[in-house]
Parts: sequence; structure tokens; C-alpha cells
Amino acid sequence: MEETAHVNTLRDPGPSAGLQSPLSESASIVVVGLRNAGKSSLINTLFEKEVSIVSPVPGTTTDPVTRKMELPGWGPVAFVDTAGIDDEGELGRKRLEKTENRLATASAHVFVTAANRPPEPAEAELANKLLAGGKPLVLAVTHGDLPVHGQKQAWLDSLAVKGLPYVLVDNNSRNGGAELRRALAALAQKAVFEAGPLDGLVCEGDHLLLVVPIDLAAPRGRLIQPQVETIRDALDRDCRVTVVKERELYEAYRSFTERPKLVITDSQVFSKVAADIDDDQPLTSFSILFARKKGELASLVQGLRSLSAFKPGSRVFVMEACSHHRGADDIASVKIPRLFGRLVTPNARFQTVRQLPDDITPDDIVIHCAGCMMTGQAMKHRLETLSALGIPVTNYGLFLAWANGLLPRAIEMLPEFPVLWDRSKF
Repeated sequence: MEETAHVNTLRDPGPSAGLQSPLSESASIVVVGLRNAGKSSLINTLFEKEVSIVSPVPGTTTDPVTRKMELPGWGPVAFVDTAGIDDEGELGRKRLEKTENRLATASAHVFVTAANRPPEPAEAELANKLLAGGKPLVLAVTHGDLPVHGQKQAWLDSLAVKGLPYVLVDNNSRNGGAELRRALAALAQKAVFEAGPLDGLVCEGDHLLLVVPIDLAAPRGRLIQPQVETIRDALDRDCRVTVVKERELYEAYRSFTERPKLVITDSQVFSKVAADIDDDQPLTSFSILFARKKGELASLVQGLRSLSAFKPGSRVFVMEACSHHRGADDIASVKIPRLFGRLVTPNARFQTVRQLPDDITPDDIVIHCAGCMMTGQAMKHRLETLSALGIPVTNYGLFLAWANGLLPRAIEMLPEFPVLWDRSKF
């Protein structure tokens, strides 16, 4: 019996959109190949409906286009349709840069090639690159209603020897779509999934106290993503959860007959929370848990060391992963600059950004948000890019813990703490 794939698109989310997994928690599967290889048609075949624009004109897909699906073994996934790897001209070069970025941050790849054409050098180069990368990979051979070109068949056979078999797909009849979904589902066991925010920190029956400010910056009618995911992760682990606002914390904390296993707070109220609970009560923040969840906490802790060597007049890039309205007391543009000026130097040039500037230098520093709207792969790629450029980076939660004198307290409950703090050399 064929597996069931639950699908939806970003352009037509429907009435249950608020219940869908966010893109940051959906594994990214990038569909890549030459122009007119049938990538967009393949997306339609996978989803069994028209979700991507299809045209015989080369270059119809310009920017990456994302479509979401629930895929067996994977859970929520986001298929990303990309521009052709043989795109031309100045615009083509920019499109290829976006495709390269999506490939680098993907959880898996679907390499698409047309059955009726001989292999192009660009295809051979890309196939070798993807195989060397080691991420889950499926080869989809489109135009399955046409005879396979002799040279293409020889190339496909050579890839099969390297461990990359193919799935033949006819996008006109959608034959092969179910087989391709099964092939992708089978690859889930090779994928690297993000751990939960509480991984290794709690056990069944533990009591967690979450401090969740509801201020002007809070989204109307809902909690922010790190809070929602932490609550869900705690419930999945059969923990008891108490959620309070910061002004209710003092009385709530003293009402417990036993102390919570862990207090988790929004980083912006670190100081007040620390003052309202016992000095030896384990305390951390959502932002720190998400830095750990994305797998790069060690480099972000080490990034704090650069604060003591920061040169007056250098730049601080406060980096956000998503777009939102900035209020009068915004953390990125107001609170962090204010604390930095008081504790590091008043002579720093601040810029709040959402992408890496071209002129960034090792004299600069990046203070990054929790990255809750990025996948772990995307965050890892961003941090690796900064590391390769020699640019120090830390995150909101760690910076605010440091600024409030709460390091190492805010990370000492983590299993990896001895290694983290030894490396930091504060």
C-alpha cells in the first residue's frame, strides 16, 4: 500500500496554517538540475497537483520556491525548487549563488536530469559534488516516457556503481512519483535531524518553570517560536511545565513545595529572573537552548572572548534571522547596543542586519539572534562562513547572560559544559 503524503503550499496555506510546522523545523530537500530538466514538473508530480509554474521556456524558475509536505520518515519537509545550474548572464550568476546557498543548507538533495539528453559537464560536476558532500541524495530521471539517451544511460550506470541509483519519472502521467517519495522516505535514516531544545537536560516527571514576558514586542495572540517548541518538547518528554510572566515569578517560585529542575527565561529579563529565584537554582534562556539546538553553541561561547579584544570604532552587526516590527525598546537595535556601550565600549558602530554584509572584517563582531526561524543546517552554514572569514560571533542569549553576570551559571547545567567553559578561557 502506497504511503500517504500530506501536502500544502506556502501560497495557499488554508485554514489550518497556524498548526503547520514552521520552515525552521522542516527538513529542506533541494531539487536541482539543468534548466528545463523538469524540476518544477517533478515538484508537481511529488505533490500530485499543480503547485509550481511549468513552462518550456528555459529559466522559468528564477528564485528558489518552497513547498511543504509531510513525508514518511522525515515528518515535515520543505521542497525547494531552484533555478537551473546552467543559468546564464549576470542575473543567472546571482540565481546560481542562491542555488548554491540552498544546496549548502539543505538536509537532502534531489538531482534531476532528463532521460532523453546526453549528460552535460555541469551535471557531472554537480553529481560528483553532491556525492562527495555526503548528504542524502536521490537521482530523478525525468521524461520517462521517452527513450533514455545512450550516453545518459552509460552515465546513470556509472553513478549507480558509486551508490546513486535513479528513479525514472514521467511528469506527464506522474508515473514514478510514488516511487520517488518512497526513495526519499528511505533516506530519512541517513539524515541528520535537530535535537529538541531540552535534549539531555530533563527526564520524565521533571518540573520546568518557563518565564515568558508578554510585552509590546510579543506577537499578538501567540508565543514566539522558541517558547512554543520548548513547551512542546517538555510535554513530549512527559515533564510538568509551569509558565509565568516575569512579574508573577516571585510568588509562583515560592509556592512550589519542591524547586523546579530548571528555570528557562526570555534573555531580556535575565536580571529580574535571577533576582527572584534562589542563587543556586539552575537557570538558562530560550536563546541559549536554541543556540545549542542548532548545534553551534561552542563557537558562540568562544565568540564572547572577542569582547575583551574589541577595538573602539569597529562595527557590531546585530543579526536577525527574520523580519519583524522593531519597537521602541527593541532588543537588537536598542537593548544590546545600550549594554554593549556600557560594558564594552561606547565607541562602537552598530548595524542591525538580516544578511551578511559584503564588507565585514575580522575586526567586526556579530551578535546573532536565537535563529529559531532558520534550520540547523542554515545556521551551521552561516557560522562556518563567518568562521572562515575570521569573524567572531556570539548570540543574544549568551551576550545578555554575560552582560548580567550570569555566566557560567546560564550554561553550567548543560552536559557539554566542562568542554564549553574550558574552551572559552574567560
